[in-house]
Amino acid sequence: METATPSRRERLRAETAQEIKGIALRLMAESGPDAISLRAIAREMGMTAGAIYGYYRTRDDLITTLIRELYTELVEALFTARDAAGGPGARILAWAEAFRVWAVANPQGFRLIYGDPVPGYQPPPGGPAAEAEHRACSGLTALIGDAWPLISGGRSADADHQWHDFDEGLVAEFQASYPGLPPAAVALSLRMWGRMHGLVALEMYGHLGSQTSDPAKLYRAEMLDLIASLGLG
Repeated sequence: METATPSRRERLRAETAQEIKGIALRLMAESGPDAISLRAIAREMGMTAGAIYGYYRTRDDLITTLIRELYTELVEALFTARDAAGGPGARILAWAEAFRVWAVANPQGFRLIYGDPVPGYQPPPGGPAAEAEHRACSGLTALIGDAWPLISGGRSADADHQWHDFDEGLVAEFQASYPGLPPAAVALSLRMWGRMHGLVALEMYGHLGSQTSDPAKLYRAEMLDLIASLGLG
């Protein structure tokens, strides 16, 4: 079945919507998240306020679209990298490095998803990127679930965790996919996420610049140490 070719009007509309999102991220980079304003974007583009409202009804609609699209793009990059890797250790490393690569290429996107709250922003019910967030969380727990039979040491550091320590939806999904594994496996997946996220957040907010000239090397060493600590080296 042939895909319909977008009309010129549709192409122009898509290009304008993309330009609006690009300017919003630049305004955020220059002056912080509270600089995102439909009126400011309209002025820069030579549009009337009424015209730009034809693309996004409110500033919150624009921010929700940005977060949803950026988060979806990130998750696709993570899964693509993971699925191209070999064994459990390699899959963890591929996921981790894809996360940092995306963040470096999209620093404002990283800050919008994980860092700077936009003053006055009211997200929709369930959050602006519920599906992407769910996929990211599921993907992380799957990295540990698949590797658990090979992980050394019994993970005594996580042994005190109980199922009620975690979100009910996450627990239900994990138990359905990996019956028989203990809550320690979920705890480990969340702690692993903390180690992946921590150094990237420091880098994105400029806290590593004076300490190292090669944050990629530092990050890779941290991830290799994580993988070795699991007995997956």
